[in-house]
Amino acid sequence: MSSIPSNLGRVPDLLRSQFSLANITRTNIAMFRTSNQIATGKAISKPSDDAVKAVAIAAVQSRLSRGGQISSNLEFASSSLSTIDQALSEAGDLLLQAQSIASQQLNTGTSTGERKSEAVVVESIIQGLYQIANRESRVGHIFGGSDPANPPLQSFLDGYRYTGQGPGLATDLDIGGRIPITLGGDTLLGSTSSRVVGGVDLDPQVSADTRLAELDGARGAGVNPGVITFAFNGGATQNIDLSGASTIRDVTARITQAIKAYETENGVTVLGLGGVSFQGSTLTIDVDNAGGTNPRLFFDDEGTGTTARDLGLADDDGLSFSATSGAGLDLAPRLTWTTPVADLQGLGGTSLGQIRLRNHGLNRIVDLSQAETLQDVKNKIESSGLGVRVEINQEGTGINVHSEVATTGAGALAIEEVAGNAGTASALGIRSLDTNTLLAEFNDGRGVRIVSGSLNPESGDPDPTLDVDFTITLGNGATIDVNLTPADTATVGDVIDAINFQAAIQLGDQGYSQNLFRASLADDVNGIVLEQDSTAPGMTGNLQINARNNSQAASDLGLLGGSLSTDGSTLQGQDRAKVRPDNIFSWLLDLRAALENDDTSGIGLAGEKISSAVDTLAETRALVGGYADRVNKETAAQEDRKVLDQSLLSQLQDTDFAQAASNLALLQTQLQAGMQTAAIASSLSLLNFLA
Repeated sequence: MSSIPSNLGRVPDLLRSQFSLANITRTNIAMFRTSNQIATGKAISKPSDDAVKAVAIAAVQSRLSRGGQISSNLEFASSSLSTIDQALSEAGDLLLQAQSIASQQLNTGTSTGERKSEAVVVESIIQGLYQIANRESRVGHIFGGSDPANPPLQSFLDGYRYTGQGPGLATDLDIGGRIPITLGGDTLLGSTSSRVVGGVDLDPQVSADTRLAELDGARGAGVNPGVITFAFNGGATQNIDLSGASTIRDVTARITQAIKAYETENGVTVLGLGGVSFQGSTLTIDVDNAGGTNPRLFFDDEGTGTTARDLGLADDDGLSFSATSGAGLDLAPRLTWTTPVADLQGLGGTSLGQIRLRNHGLNRIVDLSQAETLQDVKNKIESSGLGVRVEINQEGTGINVHSEVATTGAGALAIEEVAGNAGTASALGIRSLDTNTLLAEFNDGRGVRIVSGSLNPESGDPDPTLDVDFTITLGNGATIDVNLTPADTATVGDVIDAINFQAAIQLGDQGYSQNLFRASLADDVNGIVLEQDSTAPGMTGNLQINARNNSQAASDLGLLGGSLSTDGSTLQGQDRAKVRPDNIFSWLLDLRAALENDDTSGIGLAGEKISSAVDTLAETRALVGGYADRVNKETAAQEDRKVLDQSLLSQLQDTDFAQAASNLALLQTQLQAGMQTAAIASSLSLLNFLA
């Protein structure tokens, strides 16, 4: 009779032990995780713990990190704006004091000695503002523009030079925008003059090395190199890949290569001896006449590209190239400092020579005859040591000259011609008093005041005789009444033309030759010149000019204060178009000079400017206050967002200690039960089951 061994289990021993061990291991792992959560305080320590929550935690942490940087930016902004506000407040107080002095010294009872004493007070105000202009905050000099590391205002010759560059630094507030933390040269404390604006389009021509990035292109939108197509004499369209081309040389070489390949493949002659080249500011293509048939070469863009149109090789009107028409459209190259002087078509063939700079009572002759590039012109002018800066205008068509030194009106900048140098300053467009100079820029921007539209006090009708601004009396007794109208006072050239036109009519009416008198612009020093023919019969007296009808035109044009030649035949007018920085240092220097010279009119003019500055400075301070208020509100909002994010992060990541402790106790019970169960199961055999 057979029997069942008592040591045989219901299931294999290996399976039973592995199953029991797996249960115990899972419980141990769960206990380890729970213990770790209690020890670290973090419910999730790695992404694998909970992938969904891990993504949310990463997003919140990123937002908190960005918020920390913004909070730091706000702290810097708040500190800097507080310093700026304090500086503007102190500057405003000083300006109010200067305004009060100007008002008091306008009284007729004020003595010369009192005015000289007040000039000393004004000097102390200037020194106080000098210290304010160079004040620093945590980010550097608050009025230093985009370079706050260096003091922006320097004492220079008899004035103050602002050397800051750019509009100023700003702090990033993410989607909240940007807040300025330094102010630039557009403030009253350090603005620079920009009224010597280049009045000539220097029109540079292209060269082989001209970069495509320096071209405005035929459409005025730059040049975007891409694929273009061409078709010759009605033939199949061919592609030319200009992608990656960076210079005119690259463009002409690739177009030439593609057309030559087309010639070889089709057995035709497309290009003449001139080939693909450039002239002036256009690309040129010499198309072979083909025995008099004059075939045409067309270019176009592929798809939505614009390269052919940008390069002036195609337009919407069907531009084509032939033996008789080989020029493309104007590429409008922009000036760069490396542009050769020889490539400046706007000079009209003028060879550069000498120009004269007057500033701070000093004269400098600048010789530009050896300048090879625009950079050479810039360096020679700036090295004059008069505190001027040369820049290329925004359009890239001409150059501007800035005076960086605040000074008195007498020491303002003038750029003049030097006789015998072919009008170099005018050719470059930088003569400060030229025929195209606006009269609105005369006299520190006050313009030229004329009388117009006067009425007869008795009849109430318009009376032209009351509109006469000044009378010119010649040496032979002939008189010229000059009646300037608003249409005559746009530019210097308009005034000169109006004077000559009225003189010609009136001299003819009086029986004199029209050549007896001429108004012109001096070909050397700046100023309007009035000249009579000293060789004419009876021309024995001096040329004279007298204001009429309380008009200020002759004075504002610089004619009343002009200098008369030795023989009395020529009146050289004063230069009333000098330029200087339009800021409080210029005006305070004017006030100081007027007080020292007992000049009531000068005190009044300086006082008007300072009064305007007080209002403008108050507006600037209000703007800064608005920025500060915005920073405070943004700081409070940032703190609120930080609290909310930290709360959300805690909910996602932090351990719930009560729940974790309960889970740990449960797991301990589970582990004990598992181990007991494993022990019991290991002692049972198949006989236990059968029983």
